[in-house]
Amino acid sequence: MKLTTMTQVTLDGVMQGNGATSDDPRNGFDRGGWALGAGDDSTRAAITETYERADAFLFGRRTYELFAGTWGAVDAMRAHPVGVALEHAPKYVASTRVIAPTWSRTTVLDGDLEDAVRELRAAPGGELQVHGSGVLVRWLLEHDLVDELTLLTVPVILGQGGRLFPENGTDRALDLLESRVDSKGVTIQVYRPGGLPHYAGA
Repeated sequence: MKLTTMTQVTLDGVMQGNGATSDDPRNGFDRGGWALGAGDDSTRAAITETYERADAFLFGRRTYELFAGTWGAVDAMRAHPVGVALEHAPKYVASTRVIAPTWSRTTVLDGDLEDAVRELRAAPGGELQVHGSGVLVRWLLEHDLVDELTLLTVPVILGQGGRLFPENGTDRALDLLESRVDSKGVTIQVYRPGGLPHYAGA
């Protein structure tokens, strides 16, 4: 399977608290909900279509628990096409903590995570998708396990919050595969990791 990621970020790279204000108050973060209402119908349709084509999902623990408590538990959300896609596809959780998942078709990956993810990528199928899960996405990039990276950039600057890419982290060149902007200024850009960047000489 091809491992793909989809992440909502602000112009200053923040991904924390894109949902409800109270979803993620870590480190005093109080500017949550910045992605609610962002994007037009075409962007919402693109997000839904992405979920619908997944053969499996891979989550970090925090995102999994958030999704299980919403898409996996709230009737109206379970009935939405995104909820249906999540319900019927296998779900894998990368977690260093012991959790007891109650959502159907969930497997907690134990042992060597890199080996487990490489085994999933080697399995037949279309896409193994990662949504949110910033810590996991960074780890996957560091280990060259991401095939495609989709960023939905919302035109807002938060000035605080956890960022998708840390101040000091892995450097990667990216090849742009697709780019578009919707009527509300949200951009969707699809990248393929392209090895190390080229740095100009002295």
